[in-house]
Amino acid sequence: MTAFDPRALRDAFGAFATGVTVVTSRTADGAPIGFTANSFASVSLDPPLLLVCLAKTSRNYANMTGAAAFAVNILSEDQKDVSNTFARPVEDRFAAVDWRDGPAGSPIFPDASAWFDCTPEQIVDAGDHAILIGRVAGFENSGRNGLGYVRGGYFTPALEAKAMRAAGEADTRVSAVVERDGAVLLVPTEGGRFALPSAVLGEREPVEAIQAGVEGATGVAINAGFLFSVFEDRASGRQTIVYRAGAADGAPREGRFFALDDLPMDRLDTPQTADILRRFAAESTLGNFGVYFGNETAGRVHPLAGRA
Repeated sequence: MTAFDPRALRDAFGAFATGVTVVTSRTADGAPIGFTANSFASVSLDPPLLLVCLAKTSRNYANMTGAAAFAVNILSEDQKDVSNTFARPVEDRFAAVDWRDGPAGSPIFPDASAWFDCTPEQIVDAGDHAILIGRVAGFENSGRNGLGYVRGGYFTPALEAKAMRAAGEADTRVSAVVERDGAVLLVPTEGGRFALPSAVLGEREPVEAIQAGVEGATGVAINAGFLFSVFEDRASGRQTIVYRAGAADGAPREGRFFALDDLPMDRLDTPQTADILRRFAAESTLGNFGVYFGNETAGRVHPLAGRA
């Protein structure tokens, strides 16, 4: 049997972008229970079947595998707080969300992108998880955009679309806050100053441009994909898109990693770089990130939790 590093395998699985759901049910005495999950898939239209995966180590395992019904609530893009609430050991998770009973008796969220209330069809043993296959007893589709999740972080279709509109010009600059083990990669520029790694968009997609640009300049491979800032420099009329990115192992050919508490704030290339790094350091402390839209001096940070 091939042995894999569990963390590395989990990270590789995390490359697949999914939606975010809260799976709900009731205990034998009728108390509502629920947990955040992204291992969800539709199975069949006729009969109407879906599945969710549940870890055998979950404290909900006995209740879920013995329940008379369960529901899957696909969260909408403005329900990141709901996802985080149901991913943490909060005493009364349901106090923080609007819910009611579905047709089969499980808690459903009216503000979700969609919900499905199900009766158990089959439970399949699958290694350290169980696959719960449910028959849909009732559902509702609100038409709201769903909340996305990939590589340990959330994304929303609306913000991604906004960034792609900003990338409509070939001279758009793409930069990245490249982080590894609590340190950020900065590259040297004129006058002994430091800048974020960046690349000109050209005809490429933004993520492709910055990943190729960083690896070509520094020799360090990165995984970009989480938006951090989108702003216009009014003096030049040029858009800049900034991503958060994680770095692979290896010393950079150019530049160096600076610890977040030792950033060279007095030697950065522009005030915008300083603003970006200050916000990144502050939001890293909380583990919650936002996406800034505006110009080089004024705009708005749209809250976006960084990890579940």
